Amino acid sequence: MICPAIEDFAASLPPRGAIAGLDLGTKTIGVAVSDGLRQVASPLTVIRRARFTVDAESLLKIVAERALVGLVLGLPRNMDGSEGPRAQSTRAFARNLERLTPLPIGFWDERLSTVAAERALLEADASRRKRTQVIDQVAASFILQGALDRLRHLG
Repeated sequence: MICPAIEDFAASLPPRGAIAGLDLGTKTIGVAVSDGLRQVASPLTVIRRARFTVDAESLLKIVAERALVGLVLGLPRNMDGSEGPRAQSTRAFARNLERLTPLPIGFWDERLSTVAAERALLEADASRRKRTQVIDQVAASFILQGALDRLRHLG
């Protein structure tokens, strides 16, 4: 079930249970998960993109293993707030995923999440190689943490 606004997403979630945040790229999907009380987002893994069916299978395996109750997709808006081709691609991914899972699917504005992730990794003195390996999952955790903070204020 796609939830157009974060308020709709919040209303469709059970009171407890972990959710995932996704940073959809053209080559990878960064995945982060929350704790069951939805306080903290933690980077989890990176899924190497193949084709949708393979990507969805990998993602739904994580959903099942961790008993996740919702998914938040980073929505890449332009700096002026408009939506371009990448945002349309993210919405298409959500529509395809909606056919495979009953979980609520929400969107969170991901503007500057990768920049924030890069800055955090630089501050942690991560090597260039390490940053390349983990940037997408760290970006996913920034996306998810933003959504978690908003959900907390709605509750």
